Amino acid sequence: MVQYRIIQDAIRAGHIVVACGGGGIPVIKKQDGTYEGIEAVIDKDLTSSVLGSQITADLLVILTEVPCAYLNYGTPKQKSLGAVTVSAMEGYMKEGHFAPGSMGPKVRAMISFLSRGGKRGLITSASKLAYALEGRVGTHFVGGY
Repeated sequence: MVQYRIIQDAIRAGHIVVACGGGGIPVIKKQDGTYEGIEAVIDKDLTSSVLGSQITADLLVILTEVPCAYLNYGTPKQKSLGAVTVSAMEGYMKEGHFAPGSMGPKVRAMISFLSRGGKRGLITSASKLAYALEGRVGTHFVGGY
């Protein structure tokens, strides 16, 4: 992310920063140091993961419509996931538990963040965020492999 230093400075100054919400113009840095716009889709979850790593965030929170990630989502065997490890989530992904257009990108983004040095991750809904930060709800990525 090109502007990560500006975002980092704003955070250090005590501002609340909202970033990576989708949109924007994807760019690449050319050999001469200038930037060029390109055609691409910006995934807000993966972008948040990259920004979180760039600013060395301790915690990445990804908000969604549901209070946590689930195994067997939408079936009678649905099971909520509380505290999870990266290796467990990778296994669940291989089993096909997280849909590509739904929870899959969020889980992949969280794994990417943690693999680049992030310490903790949380997936929850905006309406449950306060409870999730207290550890009472949400999917908490608590460890690596």
